Amino acid sequence: MSLYETVVNTGKPYLGPAAESFIARQCKSHLKIDPAALSRPHLKELAKWMEIGGGLIMDSAKAAEMAKKILALS
Repeated sequence: MSLYETVVNTGKPYLGPAAESFIARQCKSHLKIDPAALSRPHLKELAKWMEIGGGLIMDSAKAAEMAKKILALS
């Protein structure tokens, strides 16, 4: 399983079926990478943007929890 797939699976309990498109958008818009190119050094920045973006659509505590789990993958 790729790192991107692991991140998507980590985000699914928080984002449901939108996890893949949400995370791909964060990779493309903020990290300026193709989602398939996601690597461990990107996770800190990705976690930051997932918390910010996630906080717009869910409880901020849940967004922070999701970001912490993403960061723990590094």
